[in-house]
Amino acid sequence: MNETSSRSRLGGRASRRALRTAPKFDMLAVLENRLPMCEIMSADEVKRLDNASMNILENVGIQFRDPIALDDWRRVGAKIIDEMVYPDRGLIRDLVASIPSEFTYKARDPAKNLEIGSRKAIFVPMTGAPYLRDLDDVRRNPTLDDLAMFHKLSHMMPALHSSAHHIVEPYDHPISQRHLRITYSSMKYSDKTFMGMTTSPKNAEDVMDMCTILFGDEVMEHYAVTTGNCNGNSPLVWDETMLGAMRAFSRRKQPVLCSPFVLGGANTPASIPAAVAQLNAEALSALAYTQIIRKGAPAIYGHFLSTVSMQSGAPMAGTPEISLMNFMIGQMARFYGVPWRTSNTLGGAKTFDAQAGYESATTLSAVMHSGANYIWHSAGWNEAGMHCSVAKFIVDAEQCAMAYKMAQGLSWDDFDQAFSAIADVGPGGHYLGHSHTQEHFQEAFFMPRLFDNNSVEQWVAEGSVEITARALAHARYLLSVYEEPKLDEAKEEELLDFIARREREIPAADELNLRY
Repeated sequence: MNETSSRSRLGGRASRRALRTAPKFDMLAVLENRLPMCEIMSADEVKRLDNASMNILENVGIQFRDPIALDDWRRVGAKIIDEMVYPDRGLIRDLVASIPSEFTYKARDPAKNLEIGSRKAIFVPMTGAPYLRDLDDVRRNPTLDDLAMFHKLSHMMPALHSSAHHIVEPYDHPISQRHLRITYSSMKYSDKTFMGMTTSPKNAEDVMDMCTILFGDEVMEHYAVTTGNCNGNSPLVWDETMLGAMRAFSRRKQPVLCSPFVLGGANTPASIPAAVAQLNAEALSALAYTQIIRKGAPAIYGHFLSTVSMQSGAPMAGTPEISLMNFMIGQMARFYGVPWRTSNTLGGAKTFDAQAGYESATTLSAVMHSGANYIWHSAGWNEAGMHCSVAKFIVDAEQCAMAYKMAQGLSWDDFDQAFSAIADVGPGGHYLGHSHTQEHFQEAFFMPRLFDNNSVEQWVAEGSVEITARALAHARYLLSVYEEPKLDEAKEEELLDFIARREREIPAADELNLRY
């Protein structure tokens, strides 16, 4: 072999090796979940649960602590006593039936538009952490720069379909003005879909105005461009803040997650079926109200699930009851024909340890078989949501990519070619050099970047690096090669002008002096 041909072959091997190891940042398409759904209730049990929830609404009632909402319910003929609403089941069914079973999210990059509903699902990072574990694995208060870091990582992780919103709380900015900077960060550092703040009705209106600047009214009439979350106060209360924010979104045809907040055994009965009956009633009342606000507006059946330790009162993650409730709620959402949201990869551990891994994997597995559409809190959640871990964020996102591949189900496209390789290789041979293996090895098996599958001798020789350190190193690498998807200059200027005006109008008081 001459020197030229030798270099050529070595170069080819190096190129193939580089291709195998180079990270790919292209966002995965919306997941078409082909796994069988776990249907743990019979058809009769689904109807029994539906009837129980309707009995709660008709006879126990649900409190709407908001005069505008009470007038809205009165207008459609619901029975009202003081702040209690007693909607009959026929009204609830008619209203919920007008919610679209599927709709499309329009992203800043049209290639990242997403359909959701039916078997179509998306993964969304966690939000709301008051602390983070940073690139040095130190637990501390977050800043706007930390939030931008997570939005950049969200942009680069293929299995994450959204940049969410306040993944961590930026404590270096006034609370009253924070929603503006959070929304801008979501828009600026990623061109995927994002979430919008619903911390007050006026904050929600600000988010809608910023979305109008970015996308325009006409687009928002026909597409979802963001997602709001409205939490109920279980048991059986919806408050003025959440209802006002719900109106801001639904009037503009932007979807909200109608999310009862379940602490099983504390604000629900200590029974899985009874807890879900209450949750279902709470969710249905909010879903129905979105249609009173604007018929045909997209809405998502939501919830947040945890069970409570009867020893300490602390919320728990990864318990079998949470998985069972997810299966039940999936069946109920399909019964009503509406998209639904769940929470994913939740951990109660204080560090990214084995407990965090087990809790997250348990939840992820159940979620994939529950048929959820909007899979929120899919990366970073630990310490019962008190902190977002950079290391866990990176590994969780790769776990979602693995789940994505599993949920795509079996492919028989190359079965005949692969089957013929058996006769080609024969007894005692190997397939590594076979043409089918050479052509398909990259996509045949998922190869995690963050798990170490080498021999213990090689692992020791390379420094005995454990997964937290590997994940943090990978996060640093991703940030070093991040390329910002630039906003249109005119739109960015208009957004910044809007933020500056609203920050002049919104009093900051002494909030900048608050440090947590």
